[in-house]
Amino acid sequence: MKRFSELQLSPALQQHLANANFIHPTAVQAAAIPPALEGHDVLATAQTGTGKTLSFLIPLIERMPAAGKVATALVLLPTRELAMQVLEAWRNLTCSNGTAVLVCGGLAEAPQLAALRRGPRLIVATPGRLEDYLSRRLVNLSGVKMLVLDEVDRMLDMGFKPAIRRIAAVLSADRQTLCYSATLSPAIREVARDYLRNPVRVEIGSVLKPSPNVELQTFEVPVDKKQELLEHLLGEHDGSFLVFVRTKHGADRVARRLSRAGHSATQIHGDRSQSQRSAALRNFAEGRHRILVATDVAARGIDVADVAHVVNFDLPREAEDFVHRVGRTGRASSRGMASTFAAPDEAQALRTIERTLAITTRKFRVRANNAERARVA
Repeated sequence: MKRFSELQLSPALQQHLANANFIHPTAVQAAAIPPALEGHDVLATAQTGTGKTLSFLIPLIERMPAAGKVATALVLLPTRELAMQVLEAWRNLTCSNGTAVLVCGGLAEAPQLAALRRGPRLIVATPGRLEDYLSRRLVNLSGVKMLVLDEVDRMLDMGFKPAIRRIAAVLSADRQTLCYSATLSPAIREVARDYLRNPVRVEIGSVLKPSPNVELQTFEVPVDKKQELLEHLLGEHDGSFLVFVRTKHGADRVARRLSRAGHSATQIHGDRSQSQRSAALRNFAEGRHRILVATDVAARGIDVADVAHVVNFDLPREAEDFVHRVGRTGRASSRGMASTFAAPDEAQALRTIERTLAITTRKFRVRANNAERARVA
């Protein structure tokens, strides 16, 4: 499949795709959509930014019954932000606000329950809140015939495995299941065995390797020079910056210092309210803030186009986290840059990441007296 117009879709959906300027599918879309349209289960692994959302929304829209007051499709995702983005994409493709409902924590319960009582066709949910509604008998999933597990690796990392198991237990045994993950770890294979039936396997590129569209560079820099180096890079490069730190306190501190230095910065982490997180993400996506400082968990749902520069202000603990972080830039066919700050005593940890991912980053050393950089021999 080289064009969406080649698919046997309803005229309305084809028109919505054309209106949204979706002409040529990405690799994961070309591989996953046809078998999903035929009713097969799909197990897909692909890097962030490859178009996974559209690859499951098109089959959901096309295979959903034309009428009814019972939810027939369920999408489970790890974070509120990602759930909101999926719901927005659904509405853009269907031009409908009344056929889908968002079920997640951190938002008022009453509007969610009212929307569920109106009989949505699609439920987009995080596992914790949906499981809570199930236990209180506030939601009916007996009509669900299509289940999507998106970013299932992150859901498992966040401890949602028991919730997913309890939710899946009340669904129809003959449902269709589409499972998407950035990795295919033993835990993901277990999920596939438990919830999928003879799935079509889709694997796009290396699932544990940064995109070749991203230029990778590392700075050996003392901890007390990191902020100065970050401001130097902001002055040297154009475009938006997504800055990853390890802790909530660190995110607040870095964003506060950037703001005091005259930069337009905001932060996102688990201690911020849902309204604060939504506003920060929206302001970053729409360009009102050039810099978003984020922790790893809070960043799972960030899906912002055209991030120019990712900065690992704190070295990630795992190679997989490195891939997820730098995958926020260089999306689709665009180019991006990722800079990693490594303190002198983190050299071994950096080498472990590079060895695991089979990559080599360009190395620079920050001089002691300023944030100018010099090539490391």
